[in-house]
Amino acid sequence: MIVLQTVAVAFAMFSALPMPQFDWNEKNMRYALCAFPLVGVVCGALCCLCGSLPLPAAVKAAGLCLLPVWVTGGIHLDGYADTCDALASYGEPAKKLEILKDPHCGAFAVIRLCSYFVAYAALCACVPFTLRVGAVWTLALVGERALSALAIAAFPMAKNTGLAHTFATAADRARVRKILTVLCVAVSAALFAMHGGALVLAAGCVFARYSFVAKRQFGGITGDLAGWFLQKCEIWMLAALAACLWLGVL
Repeated sequence: MIVLQTVAVAFAMFSALPMPQFDWNEKNMRYALCAFPLVGVVCGALCCLCGSLPLPAAVKAAGLCLLPVWVTGGIHLDGYADTCDALASYGEPAKKLEILKDPHCGAFAVIRLCSYFVAYAALCACVPFTLRVGAVWTLALVGERALSALAIAAFPMAKNTGLAHTFATAADRARVRKILTVLCVAVSAALFAMHGGALVLAAGCVFARYSFVAKRQFGGITGDLAGWFLQKCEIWMLAALAACLWLGVL
């Protein structure tokens, strides 16, 4: 029962899918971060379904672009937009954190979001979703969420409020870090075995930059920064996937 509640809590937080309602407590939140990668399984399965449908190429690319947004409810894109505004301010960490709390969407957020969707849709149009490609992409979506959850359990928090702080403090951080590290290694090994090592390298580079930017420019991570990382990781892995297919590696 606790396992089902833990999964439901993770999906209720990180997706827009209807879930049974439970009170969040110490028991069902302890390993909720470990269930976060399961959202990637759902996104990947739906992408595989969309990619297999006999649809016009433009419609299929649009579907592949929008499906993750529909599944997650745009929660990560919201963080991406807020972080883009904060980074564009070139202010002190305290000022950047204030911008993250501002509910209004700035000009830089709009520009970056428009650019993001154009690039994402174009890359989707370059990726023919065969069974093998779908499996690689599903693993990538699982892996990026494992990295995002690992950062919440491992990185310092920029503030003592917010959902990222709530999940970090509720988690059994030592054990969660071990579980997610094992998952990241397993996903990476599977991707390398399927000739998708370029996606692992792309994710690793984005993760390293995430750590640097979060600690240097914000003093730690927040939920918004976690969303920014996930969206950056996703589009760079998609670019790596398109490059692998273009070069005939995958």
